[in-house]
Amino acid sequence: MSGKDCGDHSKWWKLRKRFWRILGCIVGFIILILLIILIIWLVLRPTKPRFYLQGAVVLQFNYTGPPSNLLSTVFQVTIASRNPNDRIGIYYDRIFVYAAYKNQQISLATALPPMYQGHNDVVIWSPYLFGPNVPVAPYLCDALTQDKASGFLILHVKIDGRIRWKVGSWTSDHYHLFVSCPAFLTFQNGRSGSGAAVRFQQMSACSVEV
Repeated sequence: MSGKDCGDHSKWWKLRKRFWRILGCIVGFIILILLIILIIWLVLRPTKPRFYLQGAVVLQFNYTGPPSNLLSTVFQVTIASRNPNDRIGIYYDRIFVYAAYKNQQISLATALPPMYQGHNDVVIWSPYLFGPNVPVAPYLCDALTQDKASGFLILHVKIDGRIRWKVGSWTSDHYHLFVSCPAFLTFQNGRSGSGAAVRFQQMSACSVEV
């Protein structure tokens, strides 16, 4: 092997050693950043927001019964959300609200505007929910007819969306948010139609999944 070959080999070896040293520093830096984020996350441990159904007004509730089995509804609901975290904010990037009867969606999903909820903040929404001529599943027809006749109905106001946690200048990835709030409605003398259901005013705690 000539002296030139030995010089080239030594130079190549130094470049390779420098490359692995730089790569090791980059990987170590990334691991350090991830470790810091993990420690902050474990120390702060974000608590999921708490939701409450504060009120519901049924402006329309018309059920045609067989054979068409169509349900037309108009609701206005009031929902409160509280962020229980002292150091963590919440971004609500996509929030949809709708009404359901025995797991069947009976209204269109109403979109709420994106917003940021600060530490220990309380936010209140009062959206309208519209369900024009919604076909009722056959297995629910008897139950809905009986509830209508008895003048007592249990609905669920549901929220489906995506949120992000904010800790200082760091913001997490998106998390799926699902909320279900029971609403106990009483019809006046078993009647239905426009304005037939009384105002629901008893605050109801909601189940929250993140």
